[in-house]
Amino acid sequence: MAKANPLQEQLLKAGLVKKSKVAEVAREQNKARHAKGPSEPNEIQREAERARLEKVERDRALAAERKAQARITELRAQARQIIEDKKVPRFGESEYRFTADGAIRTLLVDEDLRKKLSSGTLVIARLGDRYELLPRAAGDKVRERDASMIVLDHGQDADTEPSVGTSEDDAYYAQFQVPDDLVW
Repeated sequence: MAKANPLQEQLLKAGLVKKSKVAEVAREQNKARHAKGPSEPNEIQREAERARLEKVERDRALAAERKAQARITELRAQARQIIEDKKVPRFGESEYRFTADGAIRTLLVDEDLRKKLSSGTLVIARLGDRYELLPRAAGDKVRERDASMIVLDHGQDADTEPSVGTSEDDAYYAQFQVPDDLVW
């Protein structure tokens, strides 16, 4: 033993400890001094790591939620911009009625716009608290971004529209003729 602790030397001289015990303690101290890291994490370290992982996961979930919300906002803004850019000017004296938000709404249109609306060439879209006419292509683009902005679309596929009556009802009402000039 080349370098012994002065206290260890005194204890050895006094005969209170054995030389083998001093050597063992010295090896343990040397190991502790030169060790690369703790041998195994204790309970506090495991709990801290678990809390850190939970926080990372929460942060990741919040970031994904914020990103999704930002995407929805971006799509709505794009839909509003499409409506503003592609709206068809409305003019005319004839009232065209449709339902929106559980109420009957009215737009003033001419005969040409009425025919385009009923054939599905034009659709009605909500922009804030007003309604605008859009060509079908623009209406489809708006529907891709925010389907709730499209209020009326007569050209929509029958599969996507909810069926109000049954085939039995349709067969019964088919026997009645509807006048061509009926306007409601």
